[in-house]
Amino acid sequence: MTRIQIITILINIIFIGYIARLIIKGKLREEYAIVWCLCTFVLVVFSFWTKGLELMSKLFGVFDPPNLVFTAFIFIILIYLLHLSVVSSKSHHSINRLTQEIALMKEKMKKADQEK
Repeated sequence: MTRIQIITILINIIFIGYIARLIIKGKLREEYAIVWCLCTFVLVVFSFWTKGLELMSKLFGVFDPPNLVFTAFIFIILIYLLHLSVVSSKSHHSINRLTQEIALMKEKMKKADQEK
């Protein structure tokens, strides 16, 4: 096993530990942690199985195996950013609706207090 493989595996193990710590502290939701864990798992697999990366690059017709890694992860990041944008948009809509409902309830409370 080469030095870079060992370093990559150690960094991925530390990263998984950090993800677990964020989940335990409540700073990262499980549904988002799954994506990070899957990507890290893929990196660990290719760290152990270097021929696998060469095989995958040949299957996809990519000349240089590291280019496949970069291209795949850029694509995954773009999909993930789109997902986060959708989640953010839904949250923004919900916050606006809740703010309007609270404003209406406050107005009703003021009218009820004035009638007493």
